[in-house]
Amino acid sequence: MNDPRVSVILVVKNGERFLSESIESVLNSGYANLEIIVIDGDSTDRTPVIARSFDAVRYFRQGKPGLAQAYNEGLQASTGEFIAFQSADDLWQPRKLSVQVAYLQRHPETLYVVCKFKFFLEAGCDIPPGFRKRLLDTEQVGWIPETFVGRKTFFDRVGLFDARYKVAGDLDLFARANDLKIPVGIIEDVLLLKRVHRTNTSLTARENETDLLHAVKRSIDRKRGRSEEERSRV
Repeated sequence: MNDPRVSVILVVKNGERFLSESIESVLNSGYANLEIIVIDGDSTDRTPVIARSFDAVRYFRQGKPGLAQAYNEGLQASTGEFIAFQSADDLWQPRKLSVQVAYLQRHPETLYVVCKFKFFLEAGCDIPPGFRKRLLDTEQVGWIPETFVGRKTFFDRVGLFDARYKVAGDLDLFARANDLKIPVGIIEDVLLLKRVHRTNTSLTARENETDLLHAVKRSIDRKRGRSEEERSRV
């Protein structure tokens, strides 16, 4: 069986500190037929130089602002049959991509698969305010882009990331997939290590709570609307 091409979308801004290690972890993930699409949100450090130093990377400057918009620009540039996401400060485990692609090949009815992840604290870094220390000792299934590997047709069914969200576009995407009952697989292995450091966007963005609540409310409204439609048919 031929290995399908995978497009790995990596969104970054001023990520020179961890970017090389992040890209290398993708290249060492046990899968050869891939491209890494770096969407750079107007970095002013060495991010462009580092990204372009890898043969597997296709580098793009982000056209419009916003994290969700950056993901969408990566999707539009992708050429792979399968899609994955990586962050500039996280690390894939060596088997990640090969394990998740193999699962999708064994389960053709499944449109996407997620895995477990663990947080780890960057050396010399204090635990950031608001981060719960106990999370460093737990494994959890990740409903986040970095654990996602899916068929490109997933986005035909679910749609792109909603660019109205600043930090919760991923939650909204997974909520829409769940509301549509999109078939999903879950890998019970830890295949992603998520770095905790002083400048994590997901830990420091003030818009996070508002965006999360809005995404949850929209999911509830979709379900309520569907239930009312179903009742009207009775």
